[in-house]
Amino acid sequence: MGVREVKEVNALNFEGGFMLFIAFWTFVMVALMAIGGFFMFRKFLKALPKEDGRSDLDWQAYYIEKSLHLWGDEAKELLNELVSPVPELFRQTAKEKIAGKIAEIALRERVKSINNDVIIRGYIQATPKRDHKFLRKKLDEMKIDVSPYENLFE
Repeated sequence: MGVREVKEVNALNFEGGFMLFIAFWTFVMVALMAIGGFFMFRKFLKALPKEDGRSDLDWQAYYIEKSLHLWGDEAKELLNELVSPVPELFRQTAKEKIAGKIAEIALRERVKSINNDVIIRGYIQATPKRDHKFLRKKLDEMKIDVSPYENLFE
């Protein structure tokens, strides 16, 4: 009888293509978890109470609640139009942040109703500086003169 060669199958002997597939998905999963963790951590920091015992999110909700009676339909429509370029996933959060800043300005200045001037000032102040280019573009599209608000862009 001859000696037969037996080929051993090693379950851990992956081919190159499959290993690349596993490495790719490992990288994708780690990246997605890091991105999600970053945004969760930012939200966590905003929810931490400050010296006065309230967090940024508490103050934002407070200002919005106290100013609800000042918002007219036209003001709500303008706010919705201004946040329309924001990706839908983040739009509600951006809208709440901007509305909170607008409400803070309106309450501080004791306006009778929220008008376009208050909305634009709050919109500029609530928007991060890195997004001011997009903000200017949107205001130009809406034919709103930004020259009275140049000091807020600095």
